[in-house]
Amino acid sequence: MFIHSFVINKKIFILTLLITLFIIILSSCLLYFSFSHNEENDDSNSESSDSSQDNSDDYIKWVDFNVTCEAMKLTSELDIKSHNNSEDVVFNWIELLAYLACKNGGDFKNFSPSDLDKLVSELKSGKSMEELTSSMKYYSYYLEAYSAVLGGFIGNYSIEVSNNSVNSSASDTTYFENRYGLKAFLPIAKNYSFSHYDDFGNSRSYGFKRVHLGNDLMGSIGTPIIAVESGTVEHLGWNQYGGWRIGIRSLDGKRYYYYAHLRKNHPYVPNLEEGSMVSAGDVIGYLGMTGYSVKENVNNINVPHLHFGMQLIFDESQVDSPNEIWINLYEIVEFLKQNRSEVVLSNPETRDYSRKIKFQDSINFE
Repeated sequence: MFIHSFVINKKIFILTLLITLFIIILSSCLLYFSFSHNEENDDSNSESSDSSQDNSDDYIKWVDFNVTCEAMKLTSELDIKSHNNSEDVVFNWIELLAYLACKNGGDFKNFSPSDLDKLVSELKSGKSMEELTSSMKYYSYYLEAYSAVLGGFIGNYSIEVSNNSVNSSASDTTYFENRYGLKAFLPIAKNYSFSHYDDFGNSRSYGFKRVHLGNDLMGSIGTPIIAVESGTVEHLGWNQYGGWRIGIRSLDGKRYYYYAHLRKNHPYVPNLEEGSMVSAGDVIGYLGMTGYSVKENVNNINVPHLHFGMQLIFDESQVDSPNEIWINLYEIVEFLKQNRSEVVLSNPETRDYSRKIKFQDSINFE
């Protein structure tokens, strides 16, 4: 009798143990997916995705952006030069990059300038991009993906110019000059040093084990942080991963820029708030080392740096969800080193800075 009871109890114990283990594993999985999109950008906003629940599922769900700085420089120069010189063949740098991605299987480690030279030669000979890409199965994918990444970088804009730069005898006044070219800026102000390396995908352990979804730019506390593109401030304030942070959506809605670990006590420029419109090149805040704390305004980051991230948004259901797309920005940072916003001390009492040269984006803010 005792042996029979022991066998039954043993079976019940094993069954209970298995059920308990299953519940623990299931709970862990749910917890992981509920937090996996946070990383250092814990900008949850449940209302943001409600309107897109009935959208088609036909949109890009993943982008592995590995275009090199060299490829971006060469294609952008062709684009800008052909527009400004009103050449017979006007190039679109994103189309050129999409073509090169198809030629190299999406891996720009294999990029050769000779491939670009050949493409340019064929386009100048009268062939169209549609003709040259008709047999490329993934051209439309790369074109859409790269347009989402780089769509706001080159275009028309107006910049403040001094009359003295045109005529030395003219009065010291300024005017806005219309231009076409690179209108995205490095997130670190001109004349401020920084360093970085390709740290996208590195391991992080605060809160839970995850990967690094941005590029860390090491610098000095107080370094002015620059808006890469014109856009709308969507998030502003504290979260435990990014500390004081700013989230800005590009004007076309495709890119969400994330600037984190801003300075303790004085992280932002005055009057910046959610809903504010910023222009590319504006000072938005100051480099620091806040974050990794539930308590606000705490320096728990070991080294002062800016966490710089870009999320791609092809459908609003990708916002604040486990389906977020974050890309490697190392090569983009290298590319943007050629365009840095110069700043001046605008308020000696608060030690606030502002951009030196005024800028107007061609896209209407309204």
